[in-house]
Amino acid sequence: MPVDAYCERTGPDFWSEPVNALTNVAFLIAAVLAYRHLLRQSTRPPTLVALVVLLTAIGVGSFTFHTVATRWAATLDTTPILLFMLAYVVAFARHFMGAPWRWAWVAAPVFVVFSIGVNALVDLGGYAPALLGLLIMSGIAAFRRMYGYARAYLGIAGLFAVSLTLRTIDESVCGWLPLGTHFLWHVLNATVLYLVIRVAADRSANQVAGIGYPGHTRR
Repeated sequence: MPVDAYCERTGPDFWSEPVNALTNVAFLIAAVLAYRHLLRQSTRPPTLVALVVLLTAIGVGSFTFHTVATRWAATLDTTPILLFMLAYVVAFARHFMGAPWRWAWVAAPVFVVFSIGVNALVDLGGYAPALLGLLIMSGIAAFRRMYGYARAYLGIAGLFAVSLTLRTIDESVCGWLPLGTHFLWHVLNATVLYLVIRVAADRSANQVAGIGYPGHTRR
C-alpha cells in the first residue's frame, strides 16, 4: 500500500508524484556543485566528502520514496538525512570548534540526545533539531568571533525555516493548491545543504591555511 502523505499523490502509480519526484534532481545538482567547490579548496577532509555522498543519497532516497512510496522507501528517504546531520555536527566540532577528531565524533551522540529532547517538545516532522542546530552554530561562530560564518549560518537558518514551513503546510493547502508545496521543500532544502557544505569547506580551507575567519575581529 503506497504511503499517501502529500497533496500531489493521487494514486498508487509510480509517477503519482511527478513534481515531488523530479525536483529531487535539485539534491543531485547541489551535490555536484558542492563537490566542485571542494575541488577548488586546498584540503578535502573525508567528512566533507562524505557529506557530498550523503547529499547524493538524499536525492536518490527521496526520489525512491516519492515514486515507490512504501515503508522501506521511507527508510531509504530518511536515513541519509539523519546521517548527514550527524556527519555535519562532527565536521562543525572539528572545523569550527577546533576539537581533535577523537573528540569531534562525540558531537554525533550528543546531537542524538539533543534531537530526542527537542522533538519531544516541538513537532516539526523531526526537523526542529536541525533548525535549532543551525541557530546554535551561528551563536557558537559569533562567540568565537567568526562573524562572517555566524551571519552565514543565520541566513541559512532563515532559508531552512522557509523551507520547513513549505514542507509543513503541504497537506493543509491541498484544497486550493492540488500540487502542494512539498516540491519547494526539495528545492530550498537542496540549497540549504549545498550552503552548509560550502561554509564548512571554506572554514576547513581557512583553518589549514591559517588565514583567519571572514569577519573576524582581532582584539
